[in-house]
This record gives sequence, structure tokens and C-alpha cells, in this order.
Amino acid sequence: MNNHRRGLFLTIAGGIALSFDVPLVRLGGGELWQTLALRSLSTFALGVLIWALLSRLQPGNPVLRPGKAGLLAGLFYGFSTITFLGAIFNTTTANVVFIVAFTPMFAALFGWVLLREQLSRSTWITMIAMIFGVGIIVSGGLSGGELLGNMLALATTLLLAGAITIGRKTRVDLGLVPLAATIIPAIFGLAMMQPGGLMSVPSPFWILLDGLVMLPVAFWCLATGPKYLTGAEVGMCYLLETVLAPIWVWMIFAEEMEARTMLGGAILILSLISHALWQMRRGNQRLGLY
Repeated sequence: MNNHRRGLFLTIAGGIALSFDVPLVRLGGGELWQTLALRSLSTFALGVLIWALLSRLQPGNPVLRPGKAGLLAGLFYGFSTITFLGAIFNTTTANVVFIVAFTPMFAALFGWVLLREQLSRSTWITMIAMIFGVGIIVSGGLSGGELLGNMLALATTLLLAGAITIGRKTRVDLGLVPLAATIIPAIFGLAMMQPGGLMSVPSPFWILLDGLVMLPVAFWCLATGPKYLTGAEVGMCYLLETVLAPIWVWMIFAEEMEARTMLGGAILILSLISHALWQMRRGNQRLGLY
């Protein structure tokens, strides 16, 4: 398998694994804080295990010492987990994944403001279209009592974009940071839930499956894929969660999407796909493939 195919396989696998996050959380049947605690503790425990193994096998690995950049990015990743689960419990799955799909564009905007990175005309057009799409989705929540969930999803997008910007600014390998950062939501969940809450989760198997298998696999694949692919190709693979998560929820829970959500989501997806295809074409033209 050549590097490009390897990157496609890994990134597609990561996007598919990530798409099961929301359905598994909902299958657990727990309340917000106990679900947050159990999911985060399981992921953190696995992260500690991976860190211990790497420390023994590769003591000089820079991933083990991300420094101040890792600490700051960890704060962003940690609080994004809290806002993400809060959004899941306060609005529809489709609203959450469609709004979070705006993360790459926020990251590009932060790069322009903070890192003085130049944005192409196609990126500006895509951002304007995506703002319009997110506006349609959020406006539906204003009358449907879902404003809190939509705002938490937007907060998740900003926090993730901030973490990405830190990685781009410092060029530090932050591969294990998202796993280690789950200690933050774990502490919040344990502090907020009722005594004995972890033992009262109706179906803890699904949450443990998410925290110990699906999330680590998704994080690793999506972090490794960009070594072999262009950013545009990686962005398209991230869309797998945006497309598949509402489908899994519809199949399992029969959760229908509102017309506003479908329209806004279609605008988001088409904008991202068009932008990614345009960037891929420009890259191939520079390489002389067109």
C-alpha cells in the first residue's frame, strides 16, 4: 500500500469511527454528567496506558513532552468535550455535527487573524456560505427550545479550532494531548453528578466501547492520516461524521431532521466538498498533474 492509499484508509477509518460517537453516547442512556465522567475516565485511562508504553519503548519520543503548547491545547480539547456532550444532550444530533463541521473554517479564520496566514478567495467564499448554513440551523433552535445546545455546539467548534491553531503555531506533536485532556471533563463530570452516578448508568457498555475503542481509534487515525494526505483530502474524510452520525441516529432512534437542519446541513456539506475539491485541483495543478 503506497502512502496516499494508506493515508486515505486511515483517515476514512477515523471518520467512520468518529461517526459512532454520538449514537454510542445516546445508547448508554445516562445523564449528562455521569456520561461525561464515564466516557472521559475510560479514554483517559487508555491514554495513560499508551503514554506508559511509549515511555518504555520510545523514551525520547517528543509526543510524550508537548510542553506549554500541549498544556494550552489540552485545555481547549478538554473543555470542547464538555461543550460537545452538553450540545448532544440539548439539541439534535444533526444540529451538533453540522455546526461542528464548521471547525476547519474557524481554524482557517484564526490562522488569518493570529498567524497572518493568507486566505484564498475560495476560502472566504466557503466561509460566507457556511456562516449562512449555520445561521439557518441555529435559527431553527431559537423557536424550538434548542438554543443552548446550538450555542454549545458553536463553542465546541471555536475550542477545537483554537486547539488546531495552537498546533499549527507551535509545530509541536500533540498526538496524545486529546487523550490526556479528557481528565478535565472527567473531573467536571465526577464533581457535578450525583453520588454513585457511575454505577447507575443504564447501559455502560456502550459508553465504555466509545471511550476505550471508538474515540482512541478515531483520534489516532485522524491524527496520522494528514502525514500522507493534503489538508483538503483530510477535511473531506472528516465529513464522514457529519454525514453518517445523523444516519446512525435516525436508524437507531428514529430521530427525524427538521427542514431547516437539512437545508443548513446541505449548504455546509456542499460548501466544504466544493472547497476541498478546489484545493485538491489547485494542488494537482502545482504538481503538473493537470
